[in-house]
Order: sequence, then C-alpha cells, then structure tokens
Amino acid sequence: MEFLIASAIGVLTAGGIYLALRARTFPVVLGLAMLSYAINLFLFAIGRLAVGQPPIYAKGLTDYTDPLPQALVLTAIVISFGMTALIVVLALRTFLETGTDQVDGKPDESPAEDQEGQP
Repeated sequence: MEFLIASAIGVLTAGGIYLALRARTFPVVLGLAMLSYAINLFLFAIGRLAVGQPPIYAKGLTDYTDPLPQALVLTAIVISFGMTALIVVLALRTFLETGTDQVDGKPDESPAEDQEGQP
C-alpha cells in the first residue's frame, strides 16, 4: 500500500512539474492542480495508513489514527481550490487583455509570419 501511495505521489509530482513548465496557461493551471493533489496525498500519508482505527482517542483503545493530517488535508483542499480559482481568473484576464494564452503574454511567432516581412 505504501508503494502505491508513494508511486502516486511521484507520478503526480512529475506530471505537475512538467505541466507547470509549459508555455500555455491551461497546462500551467493543470500542473499546479496536480502538484496540490500530490501534496494532499503526501500530507495524508504522513499520518500513517491505518484501516479501521478511530480518529479520536478513547479510553480502553491503544491504537487510533492521528487526526492532524486529516485536518491539514482538508485545509489544503480549501486553499488549493481558492488558489486554482484565482489562477484561472488571472489567466482569463491575461488572455482577454493580450489576446494570447502564452505565459509570458507575447504572441506566438510562426515561421510563416517571419517570411512575410522579409523581401
């Protein structure tokens, strides 16, 4: 089970970094979302994977699941949702103002445009 969680975290991190380094805004947003999912899985895995254990300590029980990683994951989900909404709004505003979805705001330079300006 730990290998599966570690592999999922690694794949999400690698895909998130790859997409975050793209030149278009939509893949960047997807990459940041994938990175936030990887962080959420990592935070959840910190609390040890325990199946069938109560989240709160009770008298007579010696084993219980640590509730702190669960609270951290819930907080991280809310924060990542807010940040994703902000990034989408900023990307939309940039697209409407510049007319391109490039991260740097400069339009694409295709080879056909370069040859038209030359005599």
